[in-house]
Amino acid sequence: MRPFEFIKPDSEASAIELLGKLSPNVRILAGGTDYLVDLKHTADVPKTVMDISRLPELKGIDEVDDGLRIGAGVTHTEIMQNPLIKKYAPAMIHAAHTIGAVQTRNLGTIGGNLVTCVPSMDSGPTLVALDAEVNIVGKDGTRRISLTDLFVGPRKTSLKSNELLTEIIIPKRSLGKPANFYKFGLRKGQALALVNAASSLWIKGGCFKDLRISIGAVAPVVIRCLKAEKYLEGKKIDEKLVKEAGNIAVTEAKPIDDFRASQSYRNDLIAVLVTRTINAAIDLADKD
Repeated sequence: MRPFEFIKPDSEASAIELLGKLSPNVRILAGGTDYLVDLKHTADVPKTVMDISRLPELKGIDEVDDGLRIGAGVTHTEIMQNPLIKKYAPAMIHAAHTIGAVQTRNLGTIGGNLVTCVPSMDSGPTLVALDAEVNIVGKDGTRRISLTDLFVGPRKTSLKSNELLTEIIIPKRSLGKPANFYKFGLRKGQALALVNAASSLWIKGGCFKDLRISIGAVAPVVIRCLKAEKYLEGKKIDEKLVKEAGNIAVTEAKPIDDFRASQSYRNDLIAVLVTRTINAAIDLADKD
């Protein structure tokens, strides 16, 4: 490994200032569960590594005027233990439980998981299904975008080199929304997803309302299944319709063949997991 400068700003403002001066030859270190592995095995070593793991502005989970704020530096373990997450977005706890081992969950951060932008990320589908947005701060100020607009491709986001993802916002309209997450891997624990999926919905008059379906590990980025959502929106709850929505979701994905699973096997998993997440969300919902 080639030598690099290591810096540790003490505030978000200081971190943004340093990013502006040092980009693009600087890399961000948060939990380090992904990047430290890369750093040991890559020839592309940056001039500077910036540790933001202790920045107080990136911590905390709070109920705010426009929804639920989750600091980008919040760890997966903190998500699993937080009463506001349990109250308003318990599907995030289910997803966090599937991420790595205990040590990974203790160090790894929600922001790092999103910014790494691996297609099989386990935090992405639930947040997408809850219409999450992210706040991004740079030298030109703050901008808020939908989480889906953050994702560009495998390990590629829309973040500029001088910008920092600071927080995730679950909008007020999605707080308490019935949602469920499923993941299928080759083993029970510490496995990359072959397919993961999340769905959220309201039920009004016995009909689907504001249905969201999201799947991961089957396209270059985590995606929403817009056709499947449209198929069910406004329709009366019906088991056959839900199953058909799972089949429609298959047509929206682009899974690959690799050593872990074939394309056809992943397609079968998409149909099954989408159906399960919708049915699970229905079971959680109030039927008015």
